[in-house]
Amino acid sequence: MSSTTKSARKSTKVGVVTSSAADKTVVVKVENLVMHPLYQRFVRTTSKFMAHDEENTCNVGDRVLIEECRPISKRKRWRIRKIVERAR
Repeated sequence: MSSTTKSARKSTKVGVVTSSAADKTVVVKVENLVMHPLYQRFVRTTSKFMAHDEENTCNVGDRVLIEECRPISKRKRWRIRKIVERAR
């Protein structure tokens, strides 16, 4: 299978920006509901991702869509695709 015929879908997630202190980098918190194996209840888990923000347009509290990309730095593997909702 050649690389031209592959159609790899990039993973996307929606989360809230928790920090925008670094230059061209934001920290995005993504919440996920997971079923507890024993108690059969939904448990809310959170994950933090560092995402690349080329124009420094995101602020704390913004809801953003991030997509998987090539490694940009040691911990940055995500890129801001669009801002879904601005913080008030």
